[in-house]
Amino acid sequence: MNKISVLQVGNEDLSLRFHIPDYVEWNYINDLKEAIERGYDVCILNRCVNEKEARILLKKIRAYTMFVLNTVQVDRWTKWIGASRRAKTIDLDTLQKFIDTDIQLFFSNSYGEKFIPQNLSISQSFKGSVFWNGFNGVELEGDYGNDFYQVAYWRGNIPVFKDQSIDFWLEYEKDDSVSIQLKIEQFQSGSLSTLQNRWIFSEEDLESVVSITNKKMDGPVFVSLLAKGKGKLKIVGLHDRHSRKEYGSFLPGGICKVTSKREEVFMYFDPGDMKPPLNVYFSGYKTQEGFEGFYMMRNMGAPFLLISESRLEGGAFYLGDKEYENLIVSGIQDCLKQLGFDNSQLILSGLSMGTFGALYNGCKLRPHAILLGKPLASLGDMANNERISRPGGFPTSLDVLVKNYGDMSEKSMDALNHRLWDLFDQTDWSQTKFIVSYMLEDDYDMTAYDRLISHIDDIGVEIIGKGVHGRHNDDTYSIVAWFKNQYDGILKSDFGRGDLDEE
Repeated sequence: MNKISVLQVGNEDLSLRFHIPDYVEWNYINDLKEAIERGYDVCILNRCVNEKEARILLKKIRAYTMFVLNTVQVDRWTKWIGASRRAKTIDLDTLQKFIDTDIQLFFSNSYGEKFIPQNLSISQSFKGSVFWNGFNGVELEGDYGNDFYQVAYWRGNIPVFKDQSIDFWLEYEKDDSVSIQLKIEQFQSGSLSTLQNRWIFSEEDLESVVSITNKKMDGPVFVSLLAKGKGKLKIVGLHDRHSRKEYGSFLPGGICKVTSKREEVFMYFDPGDMKPPLNVYFSGYKTQEGFEGFYMMRNMGAPFLLISESRLEGGAFYLGDKEYENLIVSGIQDCLKQLGFDNSQLILSGLSMGTFGALYNGCKLRPHAILLGKPLASLGDMANNERISRPGGFPTSLDVLVKNYGDMSEKSMDALNHRLWDLFDQTDWSQTKFIVSYMLEDDYDMTAYDRLISHIDDIGVEIIGKGVHGRHNDDTYSIVAWFKNQYDGILKSDFGRGDLDEE
């Protein structure tokens, strides 16, 4: 386990009063000029701070990781930094318990993944029908028997270390006539037969994320799905993530919103200095689950919201049913409301898959600006290009098509294209700027930039574009560098924000 770095600010070194575990690096500092590390995992405050100190803490401490002792009489700037860092009050009497049990959940890196569908095996004793449907899942239909027995299992065990907690989330659909259980078994490292832990989760347990905590030796876990009854069972995917328990998904304060169909979208909101604008960043396609762009957005100093999803292989382009799409729009509106901002103080942004999230939700929110790097807009064309222009290059494009329209016909491709453009054409863009860097030889969506320009017919809309030679994945560095520069420019020119250091 990496050390958890704690910054304690106050006029008394609390580590002399409390027992500090070996994995905690306790930094007691009263003069914040001495806080030289780039950042700390947890901050414990037992005195008030002035404006200068509050500004230092803003840069050093992540939101949701500050704890103010209940003995502190909070004044103006302490209240300000508490609101910005989403601080919680903690009782001196419960501090030791927090250090012993909870501080380990504030590890600096996050990790999550999906069990590879190709590693899912259907039990040989199951005699019903089996239909594999890409990353959309495997569909079973038949008789599973009267008692729970193994119907599927995932090959390729995952390691779980001593004292580590892992969250599991199963995406599935089924008939009411079928019942399931998830069974997780942990072996000792290096042994094929020494079973040291077994957990069985019922359907009721699986309504929310289930967690395991390994109190024994390091060792891999083997996961299988048990079923009984008769009917259809669709296994969409199994996710495992390093757990922070009640402190958040992936990052402290990260939230997961789930639809009635068990589809997830993740959001992480940092109020920053609580001055406009709110910068929203949609994660791109990636197989390691979690948030993207944290440091880039945080370095801007402004309030920001990260949005991420991990359906299909590395994301399903933020498209879904009404319930799913409403979670995203309402999530953004909720953050605006908390800050007291309106849509003219909102910027939506993203790279690659994230550009679709920014454009599609931009139609509903009409923000001040939309910043895009490597835009993907016509997802039907993107799927069609898989067949001709880049076979095997991005098969997820076909999964997105099948997930939304059920097949891979021309008609469905056309419908998928219209999903964005129909909405786009009904939107009043007169108050929105478009800032776009794109690949001149993009092999995913060749027409995105040109179509974007031709579809914007509102008078006086500002469009700034920059083309870079190469295919979709050829020169990410140039695209990101330009993207950041444009972000800085818009924050300075449109919102009067200087560098954080100049304040």
